[in-house]
Amino acid sequence: MKRRELLGAAVVGALVGIPVEELNAASGSFEVTRSDNEWRAMLTPLQYKVMREEGTERAGSSALDKLYDAGTYHCRGCDLPLYSSETKYDSGTGWPSFWESLPNAVGTKKDRRLLIVRTEVHCRRCGSHLGHVFNDGPPPTGKRHCLNGASLVFRAA
Repeated sequence: MKRRELLGAAVVGALVGIPVEELNAASGSFEVTRSDNEWRAMLTPLQYKVMREEGTERAGSSALDKLYDAGTYHCRGCDLPLYSSETKYDSGTGWPSFWESLPNAVGTKKDRRLLIVRTEVHCRRCGSHLGHVFNDGPPPTGKRHCLNGASLVFRAA
């Protein structure tokens, strides 16, 4: 995206109330970028669908859902540490869930694809779709980062 287009998008975004992080996600201005062919070569079809096309894996299909070992969950697309096992909990949804991300690890944008507006969460470094954030999580944040295991890699402590 050219500087002029980005500036125009920012002005329009300010007028209609689109957060800056949504503009970054829409423009593709991430630290780690790859061509579509490079993403397809490094990901399985399911991982590509989830991470690059904002798909969702089937509930209960990820081995990471019931994994509670000590460690860190990294982005499969760029290996950025995203979530600590200390914030993981069993939400009963069938997807790995966390009440908080690591500092400066994720970005969000509005997802208007369903009848309700949801908050999509993505890796702030490569833009890979991780899942959604809901306001029905446990204390202390009250948030539920409901993630696709296909987007994550677990690294034991």
